[in-house]
Amino acid sequence: MTTLDHRPNTALLVVDMQVGVVAEAYRRDAVVATIAALVEKARAAGIDVVWVQHSGEELPPGSDGWQFVRELARGAAEPLVAKEYADAFEATELESVLAARGIGRLYLAGAQTDECIRSTLHGAITRGYDVTLVADAHTTEDLSPFGAPPPELVVAHTNLYWQSHRAPGRTAGTVKAADVDFARRS
Repeated sequence: MTTLDHRPNTALLVVDMQVGVVAEAYRRDAVVATIAALVEKARAAGIDVVWVQHSGEELPPGSDGWQFVRELARGAAEPLVAKEYADAFEATELESVLAARGIGRLYLAGAQTDECIRSTLHGAITRGYDVTLVADAHTTEDLSPFGAPPPELVVAHTNLYWQSHRAPGRTAGTVKAADVDFARRS
């Protein structure tokens, strides 16, 4: 269980599901649909949905590529965390947003697997959170021309190593979106 005191609550963290981030993503439409269903499942269960939005030279705020994909709509009361680094905790308000809501457990979905998802997974667990990666709700683009494995292998490898990742007093793991039970605690 989380090492964070007085943090009994759970949140779904949706990372960088932006037009310019997922335009060329592996299984883009299937992953977006999976995340949309997961968001609705969280809302129905009364679980906080926290949205993370990347900005930078390649994604200037307000640009078309910076916008969330049209298939996903953030609720007016759902927190939005702006970020400029891969780890959604780094130099952002994410920790204070989660602390204010008593959140110690995260389900993580979004893009890109080999950068922001991995960084945020590790950032969360090192800060004391229990963090579960939704195995079929993250994606990345094909960076194999630059020496990376093909995207399906990046996704599979991340799921493989996170399914048995552990840290003292914290839990990690993976789960398919259909099997997410926001009420279960481990």
